[in-house]
Amino acid sequence: MTGRAATSRRRGYDGVVLCVPQSVAYQRYSDFGAHRFFGQVLKAMLEESGLGKDRIDGLCVSSFSLAPDNAVGVADQLGLSLTWLDDIPFGGASAIVALRRAARAVQAGDADIVACLAADTNHADSFRRNTASFSLFSQDAVYPYGSGGPNASFAFLTDHYMRTYGAAAEDFGAICIAQRDNAAANPGALFRTPLTMEAYLAAPMIADPVRLYDCVMPCAGAEGFFVMREEIAVDKGFPFARLLAASEQHNPFPGDPVQIRGGWARDGDALFDQAGIGRGDIDFLQAYDDYPVIVMLQIEDLGFCGKGEASAFIADHDLRTTGSFPLNTSGGQLSVGQAGAAGGFLGLVEAIRQLTGRTSGASVKAPRAGLVSGFGMINYDRGLCSGAAILAEA
Repeated sequence: MTGRAATSRRRGYDGVVLCVPQSVAYQRYSDFGAHRFFGQVLKAMLEESGLGKDRIDGLCVSSFSLAPDNAVGVADQLGLSLTWLDDIPFGGASAIVALRRAARAVQAGDADIVACLAADTNHADSFRRNTASFSLFSQDAVYPYGSGGPNASFAFLTDHYMRTYGAAAEDFGAICIAQRDNAAANPGALFRTPLTMEAYLAAPMIADPVRLYDCVMPCAGAEGFFVMREEIAVDKGFPFARLLAASEQHNPFPGDPVQIRGGWARDGDALFDQAGIGRGDIDFLQAYDDYPVIVMLQIEDLGFCGKGEASAFIADHDLRTTGSFPLNTSGGQLSVGQAGAAGGFLGLVEAIRQLTGRTSGASVKAPRAGLVSGFGMINYDRGLCSGAAILAEA
């Protein structure tokens, strides 16, 4: 069955809303564990909403540094008593997957209010340890060859994309520069100093052709939001965003020798069909941006331009928050930082903020609908998980 056919049979998300987006300020390193960051983000959500912990009956968590604990351990630590619980281990796709699971739980009546949380710590040695044990792929096919993490894998994907479609370093730099401009107004971004093309091109080569500013900064932090029935949000007076459509794909094109597309290429048209709007109705895109080449794949596969045409699209559009195609309006992970699994939640939390008028940085002018996409679980030549969601103002 194709992704289009499967999506056409999906129920809508009527009556499901997202609200109370919160972030725990990112920090480069922390001696605390992930549990502390989960506690901080839930505390912020409860304080903002005025809800008591007894009102939260659903919980969905994502983390790379929670082991040996899991979601029920987080529930215990946070003092939550739940009727619904999930643990989403899909990296940068986790926010979309968590949202879909939580939305269906609310629709089915399995929970009234679900807290979707992502948190990770970052000790001085976390990155090395995490990359060495990330997956069997990394243990068997990447790490033993001297590639201490994802930089070499994404360099492989970037080089292949450049050779296939003629993209240049300046095309990737344009994404990094625009997102840095967006981050300037965001007090939570780790990097707010303006970035020039000259500085981008002169930066050290990390894994040819990936340069320093193509890479995210590992850090510690947390992101969270509530998924609930619309009537509860209205009764409590919460500003909220509606969920119009969502999709996920896992290992979508295993026959591709090297990844040049993700699951969005299979689900893109159906996603907009489900939402009942067109691409021209999208006021901003929050794309997963662990490396610029993945942003380009998302722009193409979501149908904003043809395959291999992202370079021209970027040249023709202003990607700043006030521009013609606002992209990663908080600055994205490339400027805010990547707090482990929380990095996958960053764009979704920012989308809720933009649509509810609660941004901590610059705001898109009168946004009515936004698209959020996720990507995660790189092996050595592809990411295995992808997803997307379309949100709209109340």
